[in-house]
Amino acid sequence: MEEKIRAPYRVGRWLPSDQRRLDNWLKDLIIEVDNTPKPLHPVIQELKELIEGDAVIYMNFKSMFEQVPEKFKKNPAGDPQVRNYFHALQLINGIMTKAPEFNLTGLVGFPINAIFDWSMATPAGFTLFLNERFNAQFKKVLNAWARFLESKDSAYVLNKHPRNGWFGVDAQKAMPHFVEEFKCDPKAPHHGFTSWDDFFTREFREGMRPIAEPNNDAVIVNACESAPYRLSKKVRLQSDFWIKGQPYSLLHMLNDDPYTPLFDGGTVYQAFLSALSYHRWHSPVSGTIKKAYVIDGTYYSETPAEGFDPSGPNESQGYITEVATRALIFIEADNPDIGLMCFMPVGMAEVSTCDITVYEGQHVTKGEEIGMFHFGGSTHCLIFQPHVKLDFDLHGRDPGLHSENIPINSRIATVKK
Repeated sequence: MEEKIRAPYRVGRWLPSDQRRLDNWLKDLIIEVDNTPKPLHPVIQELKELIEGDAVIYMNFKSMFEQVPEKFKKNPAGDPQVRNYFHALQLINGIMTKAPEFNLTGLVGFPINAIFDWSMATPAGFTLFLNERFNAQFKKVLNAWARFLESKDSAYVLNKHPRNGWFGVDAQKAMPHFVEEFKCDPKAPHHGFTSWDDFFTREFREGMRPIAEPNNDAVIVNACESAPYRLSKKVRLQSDFWIKGQPYSLLHMLNDDPYTPLFDGGTVYQAFLSALSYHRWHSPVSGTIKKAYVIDGTYYSETPAEGFDPSGPNESQGYITEVATRALIFIEADNPDIGLMCFMPVGMAEVSTCDITVYEGQHVTKGEEIGMFHFGGSTHCLIFQPHVKLDFDLHGRDPGLHSENIPINSRIATVKK
């Protein structure tokens, strides 16, 4: 039997654990795009013009494909990967009217990420994906694709095929209690979902995720259906967040917000969402929204300290809290032993739309919805001030890339007086 080549991490099932699945998906996309060329989407044409008109962006976009080590330039079957910068643009153009499909080893939920898989980690890629002008234009690309994923035309993939449809045999094995857990109508077309985005921002049925001790303000609940990634205490205002180990740097995470000094020496809890999870955010405490806003940032930047991450930027989850597109929701907890804390959802690759649904001055109760990720899930942090003494309950999970989900609204910590 031929041995499968597996990547060491396919965190959250956003990319297939079987490397051949990813390579074959990319090969099929290359064949489709090469054999049926079509005009560039207007937003891709804009990106092309930016690349070719900006000397620094052009140099880095072109060079990052040339800098990919020889051993990564062909997949295990000997087929070529992305050939050059214009080929990459054609491939991105090819997925602008495609929605991610399901397969047993994990979906290609990050198709653009798959196109940049190895080039992201090159010196030129590191420079390019930190470029402000490039990221501003790429935001337009992702927004254009998001509009397709929000349209009824994207719903086709939900029932496309018994194997790679989201209501096919394989997907239902991976989500065996879907109908019981989520609001849907199995008798309606696409179970009642009107688009891919509608499916991915689905809601739990009433009572599926009860709030831990709703009347006890000392209990803090899990803000996302997520797996523990890291728990750090005595976090410094400034650190070299791009080095091995990726220490948190609060000044950069919080974008030098005026509240930032209050958190110097505090605690950061980070957890990540998976492709099959619930993707809405709930308030971890009862309190008043003091600020809520989105910070534009990077989409495909990963730290060079992690080398060629086959599913980047998964291994750079600490690093991206300082540079990626993210939201800050500051909540003044009703419990004075907690005081002001911050919930920070962070976009990863394509999953970068942080949709805040609360407003400054609004009072929220513990477990109340405060926003969502569109097009799936990502990673997030809870940030507490140094005086807050917390007893964390990770439900037997060890923080790391192979951890498992803790249900949303479950107790995640208890504050001590």
